[in-house]
Amino acid sequence: MEGLFRHTAPEYHPAGNRTERHPAGGTIPENPPATGTCTDVCPLQYLQNRCPEITYTDSLLAGYLMNYSVITGPVFGQHDCEGHVECRDRLLGIIDQLPQQVTRHEPVPAAPGDIERVHHPGYLKWLRAQCDRNVEYDFVRDSIFVGGQFTPSSLFSGYIDENTYINPHSYEVATYAAGSAIAAVERTLDGESCFALVRPPGHHAAAAWAMGFCLINNIAIAAARALRMVNRIAIIDWDVHHGNGTQDIFYTSDRVLYCSTHQEDAFPHTGHIEETGTGAGTGFTINAPLPRRSTIADISLVFEDVFLPAIARMDPDLILISAGQDVLSDDPVGDMRLQPADLGFLTGLVLDRTRMPLALVLEGGYGPSHGAAVRNILDALGGARPARADRTPAKKTAGLVAGLRNMHDLS
Repeated sequence: MEGLFRHTAPEYHPAGNRTERHPAGGTIPENPPATGTCTDVCPLQYLQNRCPEITYTDSLLAGYLMNYSVITGPVFGQHDCEGHVECRDRLLGIIDQLPQQVTRHEPVPAAPGDIERVHHPGYLKWLRAQCDRNVEYDFVRDSIFVGGQFTPSSLFSGYIDENTYINPHSYEVATYAAGSAIAAVERTLDGESCFALVRPPGHHAAAAWAMGFCLINNIAIAAARALRMVNRIAIIDWDVHHGNGTQDIFYTSDRVLYCSTHQEDAFPHTGHIEETGTGAGTGFTINAPLPRRSTIADISLVFEDVFLPAIARMDPDLILISAGQDVLSDDPVGDMRLQPADLGFLTGLVLDRTRMPLALVLEGGYGPSHGAAVRNILDALGGARPARADRTPAKKTAGLVAGLRNMHDLS
């Protein structure tokens, strides 16, 4: 049973060479190209091979690439629990502030086989059964810890741990979240940045358990699907909480580089700098736990001096972002000091340094400025570049960065 609780990243050996197309995404052959790149489907990489100095923004201005798009829809409102911070209203607040010009695509469900590349079939069977049985409170804890006090769980939709709820629609909605993450990745491989505005979030979900509002791991499922085509993937996670599920799923893999900034003393109390991977995956996990009240100066220092050099060294074919905007100063679940424009700055920084389109998947974000932050991210995907905030990183952050550069041989 040990394998159920410590997932080993699977080896991907698909049979055949047929090509599949996800309903809302691009065309993806099952086997990686012999060159280890996605230049056969990615116009930007083709352009850069011919003209190395071209940037993502240059290509947009020249008309070579589509702008950007989002994937979202009403289905994500069906997973809901009155009074819970992770509710449908947080997504409605984002949609209300979407730029008018952004292209929107309908959500699509993930195929069972795509989900099972990441999650144990026994766990998925159990989770679906709990959602299907009308969430009677007798199969969950007698009480749950909500809002600082214990409350009878029967008053809510149904909880499978102290903070993760389900209702009869939750499993189906989760499959749409994962499928839309896959579709966003496929669009990105076709040269178009895409933001999957989905819920429930996923980066805490491991192979065989739900956790932290997350039922299945959307970004891990999308990455595992993409590994049937490309050789190397980088995942950046800027959520205020460490993505323990994503880390665990790819902890032994040298094909996925996982980079996380997070609040050092926050749930789930993982993501220490010593957690760097194991086996073939040693060195392919980089954690940067930041102190409370960190600003964009702290996070951008980590990106510029640690994450982006590590990504350049790996030379990935695809970059994914677990986009959790609970790092904002007005978010109720964290204690960081970022502003909405700062998320646009980070997005532009990654675009300009990597010169690759991005696939983003929504994670956390529960405060009043969440919608404005997402709009800034989308504006950055379209070429806007907010000015760098005039702040100085904390001495503790500078020490952390120096230690990470030494630990990961980036100096």
